[in-house]
Amino acid sequence: MQVTRRQFFKICASGLGSSSLAMLGFAPGEALAETRNFKLARTTETRNTCPYCSVGCGILIYGLGDKAKNVHTKVIHIEGDPDHPVNRGTLCPKGVGLLDFVQSPNRLKHPEYRAPGSKEWKRISWDEAFTRISKLMKEDRDKNFIDKNKDGVTVNRWVSTGFLAASASSNESGYITHKVVRSLGMLSFDNQARV
Repeated sequence: MQVTRRQFFKICASGLGSSSLAMLGFAPGEALAETRNFKLARTTETRNTCPYCSVGCGILIYGLGDKAKNVHTKVIHIEGDPDHPVNRGTLCPKGVGLLDFVQSPNRLKHPEYRAPGSKEWKRISWDEAFTRISKLMKEDRDKNFIDKNKDGVTVNRWVSTGFLAASASSNESGYITHKVVRSLGMLSFDNQARV
């Protein structure tokens, strides 16, 4: 067996390194035999839908937390759902980056309101936001509702406000949304999937 100068130095260095580690108490056999814990072993899996586009890909969200009362679970991993019929586990670049979206310090988590002419956004509660939206919708509907057209035919229309539904919703929630919007008399109703 012929050994080049470079190979000789590699053999000597590896022998010296392993004997030095053995003298320090490091046994490579034990270290290599140790089992590694799977990073998702202690997490809770939650199925959801990607919020980005109208495709509605299924995702699996893994959260780490002890499920104690008043303790928030931290999302540590997001991947495509292999059992989902739309994407079968694959995700586009936006879907792959969902973890950065969820953990972003710039992510808006509470409703905010900016008064007319103001430069500042003010944080408000969810109750205030829903109350304000419903109050403004009621005012607009009362002011702009059309009972009858010019020929005297009952039409019950509300054309000054529109509604845009979420594309990732199920058929059932889409059906209910359609019924609520149409019962208010709105004609401008669309789904994000077409936008």
